[in-house]
Amino acid sequence: MAKLGKRTRTAREAFAGKENVTVEEAVELVKASANAKFDETVEIALNLGVDPRHADQMVRGVVSLPNGTGKSVRVAVFARGPKADEATAAGADIVGAEDLMETVQNGTIEFDRCIATPDMMPIVGRLGKILGPRNLMPNPKVGTVTMDVKAAVEAAKGGEVQFKAEKAGVVHAGVGKASFDAAKLVENIRAFVDAVQKAKPTGAKGAYMQKVSVSSTMGPGVSISVDSATGN
Repeated sequence: MAKLGKRTRTAREAFAGKENVTVEEAVELVKASANAKFDETVEIALNLGVDPRHADQMVRGVVSLPNGTGKSVRVAVFARGPKADEATAAGADIVGAEDLMETVQNGTIEFDRCIATPDMMPIVGRLGKILGPRNLMPNPKVGTVTMDVKAAVEAAKGGEVQFKAEKAGVVHAGVGKASFDAAKLVENIRAFVDAVQKAKPTGAKGAYMQKVSVSSTMGPGVSISVDSATGN
């Protein structure tokens, strides 16, 4: 077994015996253990009682965190003409059409969010095998296929977070930085959990939200009481 570093051992000792704590307690623990040389991201993971291989059990959505993510999001927009100009004016980092498609096909993906106007989808559709696995494929259900390019770009830059259940029924995302005030992290966590709760699919059976945990980039995770996370 690999030997644990002093920082990891100390963090795990601090978390020992602390399970199903309140959101507030979890945030304090995570912040206290986040002592890397960079501003660690606070991450949340939710284990859901769904099998996303079935269409009626897929969990997908988007949420605007009240206090942002603390992350600089690079946005690419597939658009032409006035809509391309609108995207640039709104702060998009990369704007293009066929030229952007070729760039992505050649393996250069220098963006974290991809937006497209509806008329661009025949072009973007060719990139499904590249963008899909990276959760970058524009989708009208989360507002990334739209004619309101300005609003979509501003939302992406302003702390909007997309989420999607993975094969094991796990949803995870960054909900802020360790440097955030504890109250802001608590607010972001509850906003994210609420959005996932509202995205409960019709095919979900039994307990929907089974486990909630948070961690920092380099730290161990701590489980949160589902009731505390959902505000019950």
